Amino acid sequence: MQNSGDVVDLDLGQPEGREAGFLHPAIVITAQRILDANPTVVHVVPLTSTIRKFHSEIVIEPDKSNGLNIESAAQCQHLRAVSPRRVVATRGNIGPLNLSQIRETLAVILDIA
Repeated sequence: MQNSGDVVDLDLGQPEGREAGFLHPAIVITAQRILDANPTVVHVVPLTSTIRKFHSEIVIEPDKSNGLNIESAAQCQHLRAVSPRRVVATRGNIGPLNLSQIRETLAVILDIA
C-alpha cells in the first residue's frame, strides 16, 4: 500500500508532448484516507532532475528518507491520475513539509486556494 508523500518509480508508458513518460519517479499526493481504501487510481506529481525554478515546481533535496540521489523538482503542473499498478518500486517518502508545499502549489494551480 502506498502512503501520501511516497516517492515511487512509475511505468508511464509512451509520453505525448511534454508529459512525463517511460520509467519515471513521482510523488504520490492522494490523501491518505483515500489510499487506505485501496483506490483504483492515485494522484501523482512527476519528478525531474532539471531544476527550472518555475513557481509550479517544488525542489526536493535528496536524503535517505526520500530515496532520491539528486536534487529533483516536483512538477506540480503535471499532476496526473494513474493506476497503482504502474508503481514499480517505492524509494521513500518526502515527509509532511514537502508534501504540504506541493499541495499548496496544487491548490493555486487548480484555483482552490
